[in-house]
Parts: sequence; C-alpha cells; structure tokens
Amino acid sequence: MIDRATLVEYCNTLLDSAAFQDYCPNGLQVEGREQIRKLVTGVTASQAMVDAAVAAGADILLVHHGYFWKGESAPITGIKQRRLKGLLGNDVNLLAYHLPLDVHASLGNNAQLARLMGWSITGGLEPENPRSVGLQGELPAPMSGGEVAAHLARVLSREPLHIAGNDRPIKRIAWCTGAAQGYIDKAIALGVDAFVTGEISEPTVHAARENGIHFFSAGHHATERYGVKALGEHLAERYGLEHQFIDIDNPV
Repeated sequence: MIDRATLVEYCNTLLDSAAFQDYCPNGLQVEGREQIRKLVTGVTASQAMVDAAVAAGADILLVHHGYFWKGESAPITGIKQRRLKGLLGNDVNLLAYHLPLDVHASLGNNAQLARLMGWSITGGLEPENPRSVGLQGELPAPMSGGEVAAHLARVLSREPLHIAGNDRPIKRIAWCTGAAQGYIDKAIALGVDAFVTGEISEPTVHAARENGIHFFSAGHHATERYGVKALGEHLAERYGLEHQFIDIDNPV
C-alpha cells in the first residue's frame, strides 16, 4: 500500500511530465481515495474501462488517454458525466499521461513497441528534438514489406494496413505510435525504408507511394497498449501494489 500523493509525485518525476506542452493535463485528473493497494491500467478511460476498473476493485486507474482535452466541451454532461460519476461514486483515482508516456526512453509506447518488435533504436524521428515523440532504428535483418506486415500482425494481434511505396526490402525504419500519420514527412526526410504508426489518412497513401516508402497503419490502440502496461508493472514492483492490465479492445 502507498499513499496517492507519493505515487503521483513519483510518476510525474519519472515521466518528466512538467516538461511537456500537451493536449491534456498529465498526472492526477480525478481524485479518489488516498491509500492505494490495487492499480488498474488500460489505454483509454472509456466507460467500459471505468466500469472494468471499478469491478476489479481498483484504487487508481492509470491510462494513456484520460480526460479534459483541449477544445472539448466544458459542461459535465452526457458521457463525460457518466464516466466521472463512475470514478467519483466509487472513490477511484484517475491518473493519465499522454505525451510523457509516448516519449519515455524505456517505458514509453515507442520504446516498448521497439522492444516487442525487436527493432534497435538509433535516434529520434525528430533528431533535433530531445523529446522526440517518434523514433528511428533498424531491423535485425532486412525484411520485405509483407514480412514486416506479418510480424506486426503476430506481435500486435491486429492486421496492419500496408501501403507499399516500393518493392525494396526494409532495413531502416521509423515509427510513432497512435495517430502520427502526419509524421510520414519526417520519416521521408530521414530517408528510412518504412514508417509505422497507428492510423492513416487519405493523403498518407499518396505521400507513401510518391516518395517510395513503405507505410504501415498498425492501429492506434494496438500500438499504444504497451507503455501504460509497462508503467503499471514498474509501479507494482516498486511499491508492492496489486496490478491488473485490462485491455478494452478498439479496432482503430
């Protein structure tokens, strides 16, 4: 057991959350009970995730996608009211980290994807940015586009959408989990053979084809399961907490 303030302070420091200008507040978003025994982690604080955390007996729910995004409607009505009611009515804390959890060098979504896929990391997708959200690296050995797609499908349990900009093998690769299809231009500028992210937009297809780069849309949710899970496991080991990762699947 640990008190909430100690856990939150440690997470904020570990992830250097104050250094980021983000689309949402990072850290404690909803205050619940003070003493923490059971930690539940998941990707998004949807209603299904909140209900599952409550059913699991969570004292704190830790997610990558929390609440209070810039530009959203302010009134606490509709699904926002129901989600908050589920947390507040059961005294469950909500802790959320967005960009800090994408960027972290070992526990972050991008680092965890590289670990799972067996990719070596050689630098950032934005080499001049010390907090580059995406990464670049190399495969252990050259693979065809079809082989990379099959490997992604095996590891992530989701068939990726593969846009083959050429028929050359892939060795150098760049990636950014989530909705980072717009970063394909950064990957093209690096001269890598392929770019992997979660989502795809109509212009991305043309950018890949016309610039001769492989593009893989591997799923926003599928590529971002692993950072929050790794963080939960780290916290459980450090503080002796009971930890449960709950996967509320999302096909996007």
